[in-house]
Amino acid sequence: MRELILGGARSGKSALAEQLAKESGQQVIYIATATADDQEMAKRIEHHQQHRPKDWLLIEEPIHLTQTLQQQAAEERILLVDCLTLWLTNLLMKRADIQQHRESLLQLLPNLPGRLIMVSNEVGMGIVPMGEISRRFQDESGILHQALAQRCERVILTVAGLPHILKGPPLC
Repeated sequence: MRELILGGARSGKSALAEQLAKESGQQVIYIATATADDQEMAKRIEHHQQHRPKDWLLIEEPIHLTQTLQQQAAEERILLVDCLTLWLTNLLMKRADIQQHRESLLQLLPNLPGRLIMVSNEVGMGIVPMGEISRRFQDESGILHQALAQRCERVILTVAGLPHILKGPPLC
């Protein structure tokens, strides 16, 4: 199953993704896309690390997400990606070909064995940003989310810690 969990900052999306992974009883590989470029981000990363089960394997991959998914996917395994918007930010900052990375990810999804839970920030519900790079980030996020939502079996919007199923089976 492919799942996309969207929500705003501090909406509970990561906690929900981690809860779903824990409840599965399967091996979990946590794929972190964040980079600790400043002290505040380092603290956020540390907070996430402290709340994850110690038996989960952690892979830090800020750019080459598709290759990591391809290498790590297996039938009895859950891949939890947190988060896609940080991945997009990393691609923007490296001036990478976002369309190529997005298309590679989208092409991989149908044939990926096992379960995939992807977390991402919903950034399209506010005002249009003034800066060019901020507008591009918002546009790229929206394009990615729409394409993923069509390809995922379940899509959840998390608001104030409450999951709202937009597509797919209910949470058990």
